[in-house]
Amino acid sequence: MNDHYTPAVMASLATKLTSRDRHLLRLVWTHKVLTSHQIARIAFNDPTTARHRLIKLHHIGVLNRFRPKPPVGSAPWHYVLGEPGAVVLAAEDGTELAEFGYRRDRVLSIAYSQRLAHTVGTNDVFAHLYGTARHTSGCHLHSWWPEGRCANQWGTHVRPDAYARWTENGRTVDFFLEYDTGSETIGRVVAKLDGYAALTAATGITTPVLFLTSSSRRERTLHDRLQLRAGQNSVPCATAVAGSSPHGPIWLPHDRRDQRQRLAELAEHWPQLGARC
Repeated sequence: MNDHYTPAVMASLATKLTSRDRHLLRLVWTHKVLTSHQIARIAFNDPTTARHRLIKLHHIGVLNRFRPKPPVGSAPWHYVLGEPGAVVLAAEDGTELAEFGYRRDRVLSIAYSQRLAHTVGTNDVFAHLYGTARHTSGCHLHSWWPEGRCANQWGTHVRPDAYARWTENGRTVDFFLEYDTGSETIGRVVAKLDGYAALTAATGITTPVLFLTSSSRRERTLHDRLQLRAGQNSVPCATAVAGSSPHGPIWLPHDRRDQRQRLAELAEHWPQLGARC
């Protein structure tokens, strides 16, 4: 353990953290960065309570925060794991801080990363699904694998932004998420399906790929391209525009021109889908 974090310091810190706090620290570490809005949706029942608790967690150092400056308007606080928070998690895992993998400079570098919007956007899907499952009977987010875990598992074929399993009212769907900010050409986005086709062939498991785009125009262009290659595409996929609840009727299957479906309804649209975990 770092000499700065003596048993007395750790004991004092432990008395200030609830089980919800510890769970939240783990989620922030796993997802790299979460906004105040996302954290409120994930772990709290009202934004005022969330705001007050986040101020406290930042004050004791287990969370660090920054606020990006968008071209228009203002952004919420973005939270990352602080070093004392990493020490807490390392202790829970029975390891030293160095072995835990925390480096403050790396953690804070997300604030200046060109991938910040992409990471936050992907995490927003997680936050919406997690929050919906907390408050809605019949909904459950069974699994959510972030980008790094997906790369470790399937990186020889694909590197999705997330993999998840979602249930709503008895219908369950597994899916890969591709969060599209518009930084890549449509051709490059569509070409990712070759890797997913290879993964399907290698594993014998069919999992849909969901493309969440940055604008309606971008979605229309992408959907048209997906329809053009429908005959050669063994991987089911669907498109939607970011900004609406991802579990709702926003998904347009590649083989449809209309009739958007709820996330869980995709399981019935493609009955050949299988489970990966």
